[in-house]
Amino acid sequence: MKTAVFSARRYDKTMLAQANDGVGHALLFIEERLTVQTASQAAGCMAVCVFVNDTVDAAVLEILARQGTRLVATRSTGYNHIDAAAARRLGIEVVRVTDYSPNSVAEFAVGLLLAVNRKIARASVRTREGNFDLDGLMGFDLHGKTVGVIGTGKIGLIFARIMAGFGCTLVGHDLYPTQAFEALGGRYLGVDELLACSDVVSLHCPLLDATHHIVDAAALARVKRGCVLINTSRGGLVDTDAVVQALKTGQLGGLAIDVYEQEASLFFQDLSSTIILDDVIQRLVSFPNVIVTGHQAFFTVEAIGQIMRTTIDSISAFERGEALVNRIPG
Repeated sequence: MKTAVFSARRYDKTMLAQANDGVGHALLFIEERLTVQTASQAAGCMAVCVFVNDTVDAAVLEILARQGTRLVATRSTGYNHIDAAAARRLGIEVVRVTDYSPNSVAEFAVGLLLAVNRKIARASVRTREGNFDLDGLMGFDLHGKTVGVIGTGKIGLIFARIMAGFGCTLVGHDLYPTQAFEALGGRYLGVDELLACSDVVSLHCPLLDATHHIVDAAALARVKRGCVLINTSRGGLVDTDAVVQALKTGQLGGLAIDVYEQEASLFFQDLSSTIILDDVIQRLVSFPNVIVTGHQAFFTVEAIGQIMRTTIDSISAFERGEALVNRIPG
């Protein structure tokens, strides 16, 4: 089946082609993001394959529908970038990747925590320049600290398990508490109580209307002073302007993010030779106690391989008229 693959990077082309080997779908790789301006490039394609920063709103879906597209397959678990109601109205099926190496994201979140707490990135830059001074590099032991986990699903649970291995006290918040988290010694609390007692807060919940800016100015006013915030989930969970203010006052002791609310115009491209116009991201990276990475937590051989295989399987199931096991809910 002819499929337009938007936001296609080199690894997408290589690994999606590998997953398609012997299957035979006609894959049209397009490096640009899917937008109203680029949607015409999918003309004649029954399926469109997208990623998290593609725009799949009603306007784009209407163009795709007129061009003959009947399936949107997102190479992600989250689907907040897709107008699911508009897709249903237009007769377009939407599938996602429901499961891919949750270890990849959980392990990366731990790596971010260690890096920002122990100033590993700063230390590496210093030693490359011949500076072996320790001033400004002091962190704190994780052992005995309280770690708040907002979202205790697959990824959050693995993160919590690793933190338990460090000897941390675990507190969590989730609309659907699990015995597995409690078996680790974790206690469920309300968001306000969790923020007030946690030395570290890590976000692992989906981006929904109810969780949009779950970390805002009011929440940051309630956090334990000096708390370190980690976000490897979705940028929209955090009010970045409020975070900047909390960093400036010292209310927030450190920040490590792999996602950013306005990342669509920045991430997954090389902007090193251009002037970045986003003043907020420029301000963030200027803080010595902040680490920003470009949405790479999922980026392991195991995770990408699973994402590509699941995507090809979904396209094949659609072509054969079979039930779509990875169809988005609703």
